[in-house]
Amino acid sequence: MLIYKDMDNKKIFIGVIILLVLGVAALSMIRGGDVVEDTKYDAFAQCIKDSGATFYGAFWCTHCQAQKKLFGSSAKLLPYVECSSLDGRSQLPVCTEKNIEGYPTWEFADGSRLGGEVSLDVLSEKTLCPLPTE
Repeated sequence: MLIYKDMDNKKIFIGVIILLVLGVAALSMIRGGDVVEDTKYDAFAQCIKDSGATFYGAFWCTHCQAQKKLFGSSAKLLPYVECSSLDGRSQLPVCTEKNIEGYPTWEFADGSRLGGEVSLDVLSEKTLCPLPTE
């Protein structure tokens, strides 16, 4: 009887392993598009940062999220400064000292500012950074 019980445990163990492998494989197929990063705007975002521009925003700001979305996964390279406290109720000193009054706010090396969502074309003009070609 003990032999049969060990055989049953082995079958259960192997079955669980097979299910886990199949689950991981299915999940990777479903999320396959999320795994590959789009680096199309990496050089553009890095150039914006190198130009001396700064992007001030807040984590709860839908316009800031939309601005970042224009860059896809390259948004991580932007010269982003978070202005909101963790609770979302106040502004951090770094933004208060810069007199940031709305989000998003772009400040450029020449001291000029643009508020709201700014198109990639305008960012290219203001920073002299070339947009990637298709």
